[in-house]
This record gives sequence, structure tokens and C-alpha cells, in this order.
Amino acid sequence: MNDYDALRDYLKKQHLPEFVLTFDEIETIIDAALPRAAHRASWWETLRSPQEKMPQREACLDGGYIATRQADGKSVKFKKMPNRRPGAGRDP
Repeated sequence: MNDYDALRDYLKKQHLPEFVLTFDEIETIIDAALPRAAHRASWWETLRSPQEKMPQREACLDGGYIATRQADGKSVKFKKMPNRRPGAGRDP
């Protein structure tokens, strides 16, 4: 089990298009302290360096959300990714 599986599972249960969780709330969800690196925006950005697999980013993506650390440095915004079914896209 990955440290961020609980976050992934939490996100999968959400239906809001976007919402914010504080670091304290995330720590409660994962039942662990976030590393100091979590205070850097780049640690959360799920679309930055997609070739670099990081467990917290993967958990967000697998949960259906894109994560962005907020300017307050103490919270993260989760924005629902559009549903994409295989073969359902429209190619020009």
C-alpha cells in the first residue's frame, strides 16, 4: 500500500468539480505527516513533469483530480479532471 492510497480513495468518492483541503486535512486522510517538500508548489502539480512519477501526484490523478498548492502554502486545490472514456474522444 502506497502512503497516498487513502488520498486517492478519498478523491474517488468526491463529486465536487473543485474543492480545497488544508495540509492538516490531507494529513488526517493519509494518517501521516506530509513531508517538508509538500510546501513547494511543484510537489503537488500533477501536470508538471508527467514523466516523473511521484506517489502523491499519481494518487491525485488516479482519484480523478488535478492538484494545485494554494498561494497560502497550507492548502491544495483539487480540480476534477474531465471524464475521458476510451474511444469516446472526437478526433478532428
